[in-house]
Amino acid sequence: MIFAPFMGLMRTGIDGIAVFIFIFWLYTLVDCVTKESSEGNDKLVWTLIILLVPLIGSLLYYFVRRPERIKAVGH
Repeated sequence: MIFAPFMGLMRTGIDGIAVFIFIFWLYTLVDCVTKESSEGNDKLVWTLIILLVPLIGSLLYYFVRRPERIKAVGH
């Protein structure tokens, strides 16, 4: 098979992407649990979103909620 030598590279690339996604997911989960305000249900709701829909939930939290929280705190 002509593409056989490239299969190992593809597998390594996919593994690297999976590791990056896991680290990003873990970072957003820790950020949410440690820095999100405990007032109301925001922390619980965002934690559940990140846990139940990992990639999409992490992206939403990072690009939507996190900037709002940072702006509200004034950093």
